[in-house]
Amino acid sequence: MKKVIFTGSGVAIVTPMKPDGQVDFKELGRVIEFQIENGTDSIVICGTTGESATLKDGEHLECIRCAVETTAGRVPVIAGTGSNDTAHAVEMSREAAALGADAVLLVTPYYNKTSQAGLVKHFNTIVDAAGLPAILYNVPSRTGINIQPETALELSKNLLICGIKEASGNISHVAEIAAACGDSLNIYSGNDDQIVPLLALGGKGVISVLSNIAPQYTHDICAKWFAGETAESLSMQLKAVPLIKALFADVNPIPVKWAMNRLGWNAGDCRLPLVAPSAAVQAQLETAMQEFGLLK
Repeated sequence: MKKVIFTGSGVAIVTPMKPDGQVDFKELGRVIEFQIENGTDSIVICGTTGESATLKDGEHLECIRCAVETTAGRVPVIAGTGSNDTAHAVEMSREAAALGADAVLLVTPYYNKTSQAGLVKHFNTIVDAAGLPAILYNVPSRTGINIQPETALELSKNLLICGIKEASGNISHVAEIAAACGDSLNIYSGNDDQIVPLLALGGKGVISVLSNIAPQYTHDICAKWFAGETAESLSMQLKAVPLIKALFADVNPIPVKWAMNRLGWNAGDCRLPLVAPSAAVQAQLETAMQEFGLLK
């Protein structure tokens, strides 16, 4: 059985920005504290939601440092260090290890993509060089490449490859991975609207966008499932669907940063090429947040 890096809800945390576009590390620390105080089981820093694509390497590493120092061992820190350049991913993963991250999150190569054999070589090279536990990140809608079940099985033979964040949206595909890999690869939902379905397939939890604005609620969906309160877990999942839909009404993290600002956080704007949500998306978010009880 593989090491379980965390069970429950890991927040795919935003990267707050100042008005001048620089990273607001003070606000990032404040958001991390809020997450820990409200049940979040792991901090996932510098992922897609954290705008890793537009962070300079120095900023990227300082965000990881901030997360490690702020959490101070209270919950695991998982650092997004993936790249479509294997050598760059090796460098960033080694740096994350040196900074004290507990694990790395490794996205499949994007744009240049690769074959399934290339995926095996790519991920094994990074993990073996960094020496940290890793969660693979399968998000074909963004990368144009899908980790096949037989590839997941081959990668699970590496003792450091502990899990996979599944954001394919294809429940049958996830079931095939679960059937092929069993306890040799821990599965996490990468989609907030599929937390309970993946838990039902043996998943360990979620890496969540929703958790940025509803951390205790997202944690409780998982906690109730694991406590055997499956009907209540399902009910919570279904109640959150309109809010989750609103959070993905535009490219992530555009809606969630708007929602955080609306709740009083200083999340700031997204970096270009991401722009502010339309008036229609803002109205959808406003309504969904009110109906969910986040706004009075």
